[in-house]
Amino acid sequence: MIKPSRTPSETVLLNSLSRVFGMRLGEDQTTPGAVLVSDLARLFSMHSIDAEAVLERHDQPWAHVYLIQHGVVRMFRQTVGGKVAIHHFFSEGDIIWPVFGRSRTMRNTLCLKSSTPVTAWVADFAAFRSAIQSHGAVQWPKFALALTEELAELASMREFRKHTMPANERYSLVQEEYPELTKLVPDNQLAAWLGVVPATFSRLKRAASNRQKNG
Repeated sequence: MIKPSRTPSETVLLNSLSRVFGMRLGEDQTTPGAVLVSDLARLFSMHSIDAEAVLERHDQPWAHVYLIQHGVVRMFRQTVGGKVAIHHFFSEGDIIWPVFGRSRTMRNTLCLKSSTPVTAWVADFAAFRSAIQSHGAVQWPKFALALTEELAELASMREFRKHTMPANERYSLVQEEYPELTKLVPDNQLAAWLGVVPATFSRLKRAASNRQKNG
């Protein structure tokens, strides 16, 4: 039997989806895991997104799933007065979807925006969830739990550090844990994520640079 050939971009998508689901695709395309990934891949289309493009808005149901191939996307909340609280940055290989039930309704308080130019695979969320559920009742809870736990753990750790560590130590940890992110994302966004004002972030950045120079 001759297997249909795949384009390089299709192969990237299939491999990315398999990693998201903790699978390793082999030659056999008839296994339950391979069929699931193949079904999901058909829902996605590739998009090139400019920096600072609005992907999802608050007060509107979150409608899409994003699988990042290149670039950085931020998830945040914003007050009426314009104050921003950045909750998470997503980058290459990450999947983004409306984890919280409220974000799938008009009561959604989360926003999603590109921090850099982004190449992403995009799918309709309702179709994505329905496709996973069609492969068994346990598939969706199993998939959803993994990302929910990861985001909850990261959020609680960041909150803990904010209340127990000085800003210079938090800055050092961000540099250590997210070196590529600090090179790509604008300083004002990193400041909001770190929980400091831009002027404080600039001082922290200068101090860290001076320490490196003085070695």
